[in-house]
Amino acid sequence: MNKQELIDAVASATGASKASAGETLDALVSTVMKAIVAGDSVQLIGFGSFSQGSRAARTGRNPATGQEIQIAAAKTVKFTAGKAFKDAVNA
Repeated sequence: MNKQELIDAVASATGASKASAGETLDALVSTVMKAIVAGDSVQLIGFGSFSQGSRAARTGRNPATGQEIQIAAAKTVKFTAGKAFKDAVNA
């Protein structure tokens, strides 16, 4: 499902217009991104939680040449599915 299909499904489920559903989805995504960038976590009970993680610097290997390269440390986004979500997937 892509973003437009998600907007269509939300609009259909709620009876709202597609424009309104699109604005709501954009606001949700923007708010979650701002919270994660600020270092906060976002918990949606029954769905899951988004948080910021970190990946340590490490040594990698260029697959084309076999030469070792240094991979810098980076921040990542973690998503942990909630129990209800996991149960629905495994049902």
